[in-house]
Order: sequence, then C-alpha cells, then structure tokens
Amino acid sequence: MKDKYVSPLSERYASKEMQYIFSPDMKFKTWRRLWIALAETEKELGLSENGKPRITDEQIEELKAFAEDINYDVAKKREKLVRHDVMSHVYAYGKQCPSAAGIIHLGATSCYVGDNTDIIIMTEAMKLVRKKLINVINILSKFAMQYKDLPTLAFTHFQPAQPTTVGKRATLWIEELMLDLSDLDYMISQQKLLGCKGTTGTQASFLELFNGDHETVRKIDGMIAEKMGFSECYPVSGQTYSRKVDTRVLNVLSGIAQSAHKFSNDIRLLQHLKEIEEPFEKNQIGSSAMAYKRNPMRSERIASLANYVMVDALNPAITASTQWFERTLDDSANKRLSVPEAFLAVDGILDLYLNVVDGLEVYDKVIYQRFMKEIPFMATENIMMDAAKNGGDRQVLHEKIRKHSMAAGEVVKKHGRENDLVDRIANDPAFGMTKEEIEEILDPKNFVGRAPQQTEEFITEMVKPMLTANSNLLGLTAEINV
Repeated sequence: MKDKYVSPLSERYASKEMQYIFSPDMKFKTWRRLWIALAETEKELGLSENGKPRITDEQIEELKAFAEDINYDVAKKREKLVRHDVMSHVYAYGKQCPSAAGIIHLGATSCYVGDNTDIIIMTEAMKLVRKKLINVINILSKFAMQYKDLPTLAFTHFQPAQPTTVGKRATLWIEELMLDLSDLDYMISQQKLLGCKGTTGTQASFLELFNGDHETVRKIDGMIAEKMGFSECYPVSGQTYSRKVDTRVLNVLSGIAQSAHKFSNDIRLLQHLKEIEEPFEKNQIGSSAMAYKRNPMRSERIASLANYVMVDALNPAITASTQWFERTLDDSANKRLSVPEAFLAVDGILDLYLNVVDGLEVYDKVIYQRFMKEIPFMATENIMMDAAKNGGDRQVLHEKIRKHSMAAGEVVKKHGRENDLVDRIANDPAFGMTKEEIEEILDPKNFVGRAPQQTEEFITEMVKPMLTANSNLLGLTAEINV
C-alpha cells in the first residue's frame, strides 16, 4: 500500500494491542455482540407477537455462530449502495443468518451499536493505557530507589539551586504519573453504556414493542449492560451518550501527555548536561552530518506526540459544546479521528517512556563534578557559621565571603577557570580554617536535606502499595518501532 496515506500512529508509534482495540474487527465484532445481547434481552423479557415468542433460541444460536465471522465484502458492497454503515452490517449479518435476519437490531437505532461500542472500546483502551502507565511507574520507582542517595544540583529557572538527589528528582516524575493514574482509574470506574434508548432517548420504540409495559422496558438497559460486562447504563440520554464523556476521557489522556512531556524535557536537559542519557543503541545514528552526536530522539518523540495529544483533546470539547438538542451528526467524523488517535498517540508515548526509563544511563562522575563546581557558593553560609563558632566576627566574615564569591564568580565566568572560592577562604586568616576543613563541609550529602528519606518514604508508602495491588500487570517491556 505504498500509494496511499497511512497514519504514522499505526506505522511508527502505536502498539499492535492498541491498534487492534481500534480496528474494524474489534468494532464490528462488538456490534454483533451487542445485537446478540439485544436479542437475548428481548427474548428473556418475553417479547411476543400474536401470542407467540418473537425471538427463538434457534435464531440466537444462529447469530452466535457468525458473531466472529464478519462478511466484510458483503457489508462494503451494501454500504456503497445505501450509504449507511450500520444498516449495511445488519444486512450482511442477515445474509449469514437468514432465519434471524428479521430480529437483528430490533427496535434499536444506529447509536445502539455505535455509541455502546465506542464506550466499550474506550474502556478497553483505557485499561491498556493503565497497564503501561503502571509499568512506567514501576521502573521509575526502582530508578528512584537506586539513586535516592546520589546528590545532584537541583535547578530553579534552570539555574543551580539547593541540591537534591537523582532519586528524589525521579519521584517528581512518578508523582505526576500517580495523579494521572488516579484520574484514569476514576474515569474507568465511571464508564457506563448508552444502553438502548431509541431515536431521542425516550425508548418509545421499545414501549411499542412491549405493548406499553414500562416496567419491562425499564429492565432492558440493565440487562444489556450486564451481558456486555458493565454495571449500568446512563440513566438519561438523547440519541447518543453525552459527548462530554469523550471530553473527560481525552482530558485524562492529555494529563498523561503533559506528565510525559515534562519528563522528556528534563531528560533532554540532563542529556545536554551529560549527566543522564536516554538509551542509545550500538548502531544508532544521532545525526546525518555530525557522527559524534547522541541526540535524545526518543525523548523528543515523546514531546512531539504529547503536543499532539494535548491539542487533540480540544476536539471532543468543541464537539460536546456544539451538539444540538438530542443529537446532530457533526460529531461523527471528528470522533472517528480524534478519539482513536489520542489513544494511539498516548500508547506510543508510554511505550517510549517505558523504553527510556528502562535504559537510562546515569553518569555519576559528571554529576559530582558539576556539583563541586557550584557547591562552594551554596556552602558559604555553612562555612561562615563554622568560622564564627571559632571566634570570627559574623559581619566581617559575611562581607569577606561576599567579596570572595564575587571574585571567584568572575574567575569562572570571565576567565573560564575553575572555581577557586575554597582556596580564597582557606588563605584568608579571618576564617581560621584549613582547606581540608572547608572541603569536609562541602561533602555533597550535607546539602540534600531529607531528599533520600523523602524518596524512600514516598516509594514505600505511596507507590509500592499500588504496585503490589497491580502486581499481575507488571513485567511489561516495550520495543520502539523506529
């Protein structure tokens, strides 16, 4: 198929599992499952005609026999003629099940299969996203624990600030993903089917089928939901479920994209500093012109896909806000694009995220060198306090440190030489301290506060219980396509 456009989300980024969830097979097999559930429900509720059962066991068995065997060629040919996808598949199914042809889709509208299937597919897709999200958190938590004691410069405004540890920084990435997981779990728990509501949501057609029996018609939605693995249906609707549901789902995906983008930014900056790098394979080429380069292409791809998802989340918001009364069809084409592509892109993001965190390279010596270049400036308060304890005048010492710091800063910035602040202080008799005594104060572990303890507490108390509860989902690895 080299002469047709193919989405990069399928060709390059999304996994086979996520692609299947949004495949025609998944969609149309779900339609058939819904038609079977409807027929079974109508039979169980005693639907009759002229005193005889309207639906027989034989008809339902015939429907079940062809539930997985979709005659796409017949449906495609029919759709060219009638320009209606649902009725084309009703026709195709009926060709395979001639005795049941008259009871397929009985009393239902197109949205019965279309909207219920959309909910089912989004729910399955969210479960796959959840599995991958938990595996990313799992690997990141191991990384955090491994490096919880490794001091590193922290940055505010990308300027060196009070130190932290490599592991503590990783907990910031994890915390955002934990928030996303909470949102995702909530949305999964909130998923409800549309049920079988009819053309404007009033179930009028079913009231007619069941001769005005409100109590019987009221049972239809719950029975269908149970057969399809859901606990309930939306209690009220127009012809469709509220398009606000799509907005809520894609907002969660947007949140995951935001978290992943932030992580990718940090990795790209750290790779520039040569402190931490994403995986780089033996034969990987970083640049077509500069053979020495190791570009952070996976992190950049995370950012690129994340940008797409965050913008894509506007689609269902606009669609939901512009629906008319009980429904209009200007949602259809947009939904076919925006919802699947958001999931395919997030799936690609999480595969990349998993791949990156599973192979992060930490260069502790570079981290230490940068730390030691900056720490003398940050340690001046500690040095001044120790010198004051030895009898020095704090105000005099403060002024001297200020001048020494300015001079040392000029040496670094204007002359490109090493930070000589320690030597300047050691050679100043006002401080009464040897270079060795000052360097002892400069031990990186003296400046990270509770970062190691915070890391361990967070992972042990907040993350591990979640991982333990989802241990059956762990062990996932991800290979990227390109």
